[in-house]
Amino acid sequence: MDKPRSLSVKDYLIRMMAVKLMLPENVLDAVVSHQFSSANTALFTNDSVEISGFGKFFYNHKKAIRKMEKERMKEAYYVNALTDPTLSDTKRQSYTNKLNNTRNQIEQLKPKLNNHEAVRDLRGLEEQSDSPLPFEADDTGYVGTEDCNLPGVFPSFEIPQDQQA
Repeated sequence: MDKPRSLSVKDYLIRMMAVKLMLPENVLDAVVSHQFSSANTALFTNDSVEISGFGKFFYNHKKAIRKMEKERMKEAYYVNALTDPTLSDTKRQSYTNKLNNTRNQIEQLKPKLNNHEAVRDLRGLEEQSDSPLPFEADDTGYVGTEDCNLPGVFPSFEIPQDQQA
């Protein structure tokens, strides 16, 4: 059975589950709505949410920074547009609503961006330490560069002719 165009995906899934599970739609709607709001809250307070069977979702800080810049530009545009004395009442009301929505978006992004500056999410990766040397040796002690002339750090040596490849 295909989803009717008149129903959203959420409403369609709820209706299909109600039929299969023989449960009232309002109960399933409350459960699904609660799960999505809990996931949104968890994603807002944490950097990731894992939903069994669907995967792990991460909060993208780079996108949030770009969105914040875009929202700041929109805010400046609406504030500038509202200073125009020839603006009609309808347009003024529309710009006021858009400005309020933009400011709400900015307020929602601020805590997440401020929190990100304090704690860096490495997504399970170990943080790499900065080496004082421009290269690192492998387990065998081979440095990987032929022109290494750091006195006292790595003694210079020559490979005997019979061992050269």
